[in-house]
Amino acid sequence: MSRHHPPHAERPPLPTPRMLPLVGPLLAELLLGMTMGLVGTILAARLGDAQGAAFALCSQVLAMLFVFFRIVGAGVSVVVSQALGGNRPDEAERCARATLGASTWIGGICTVLAVLGAEPMLRAMNAPAAVMPLAVPFLQCIAPAALFDAWNTTLASVLRAHMRARATLVFNGVMQGSHLLLAIVLMSGFGSWHGWGLIGYAVALLISRAFGLGLLLWMWRTYLGLLPRWHDWWAWQRHTLAPVLHIGMPGAAENVAWRAGFMFSVAMVGQMGTAALATHAYTMQIIHLIMLFGLATGLSAEVVVGHMIGAGRLHQAHRLVRRALVRGLSVTVVVALAAALSGPWLLGHFTQDATIIAAGATLMWLNLALETGRTFNLLLVNVLRAAGDARYPLVMGIASFVLVLGGGSWFFGIHLGWGLAGVWVAYAADEWLRGLISWHRWVTLGWVPTARQMHRRLRQSPAVHTP
Repeated sequence: MSRHHPPHAERPPLPTPRMLPLVGPLLAELLLGMTMGLVGTILAARLGDAQGAAFALCSQVLAMLFVFFRIVGAGVSVVVSQALGGNRPDEAERCARATLGASTWIGGICTVLAVLGAEPMLRAMNAPAAVMPLAVPFLQCIAPAALFDAWNTTLASVLRAHMRARATLVFNGVMQGSHLLLAIVLMSGFGSWHGWGLIGYAVALLISRAFGLGLLLWMWRTYLGLLPRWHDWWAWQRHTLAPVLHIGMPGAAENVAWRAGFMFSVAMVGQMGTAALATHAYTMQIIHLIMLFGLATGLSAEVVVGHMIGAGRLHQAHRLVRRALVRGLSVTVVVALAAALSGPWLLGHFTQDATIIAAGATLMWLNLALETGRTFNLLLVNVLRAAGDARYPLVMGIASFVLVLGGGSWFFGIHLGWGLAGVWVAYAADEWLRGLISWHRWVTLGWVPTARQMHRRLRQSPAVHTP
């Protein structure tokens, strides 16, 4: 049976997508993922301090490897959104199939790296001698999850680009729920069986990820009418992937550069002593929850603006970004203010040390400047990427990561002696600087030539007949 896509000139224009149906499900997905990370840490810590440390270190390794998935994940969302906005479902399907093969290669390489390089990577992270015998086999067992996560990230990104955010939320809820139930049983056991400990968590993760892959494939077939062929799973389609890599590679490089700057700032905090490190860690746990709304807003704007760019509705995209900024900043101010007012109570769930609580409460007030800047920055960087202007955020971002995020943490925190408050000033300055530079790029229409080029590419590319 074959499916024929009529020439794009004959198709009626598509309705303009809206951000609101995307923001809510995306926010719930992000919150669910963060909650599962916290629950996993609690389950591991119940087995012992060494197990908890091994779990945390291995999670950091997988988080570093996940950066490689952004090469495809960030790019496919934009390119598929642009194709759909340009009324080219054939182009969207061809891109979706090509990124599936790319995910196999990227996820497979990450899996091999994690299996063969488990011990060297953990040693590079200064894993204690007591933790290594637990962490190495756990990382090797959990490594295949990198391949499943690569597939699942790509499949979910394609669904989201088709405005199927509720479907991806259902997928995440079912997958994470099955993982939690299996992890509790396989880690702790039942009856006379004492369970498998950390290895049980890894087995539960792999089973739930495989189940999630099956669910996503069913959703592809049900909602999109797509069913991957054998060739799609392993082929590296260089020409089809070119637009995806044009968007995804700068995004991944930017993420790596930010992580390096952030880790340098943590090293500066380490020079301030154990209490400062603890305050930093506890405050960041709360901040991660606050930043979810800004992240969900940015990712939603990316998809909607991508549709508009593909349709050639540049003026409409320009107006949407202005409205989204006002709404996003308004909500962020309310959430960050509520967190600052309840800072001592929130920090009291982590420690009873009055000095740490007082220092953390001060940081929560400084966080008003940080989180508004982060929302401003996240939204603008994502919409520039949606317009095809992906290299600009990378170029100006690297300078800010080195001079403001990293250098500012040293200058304000250590040199001027402001301590943790100085580090937070550097964090906020980095976010606002990058956000304001991106805003200048947007309002001066520096993104328009690339957006028009993307739109022309869609209109001029031949229609594809998919078997």
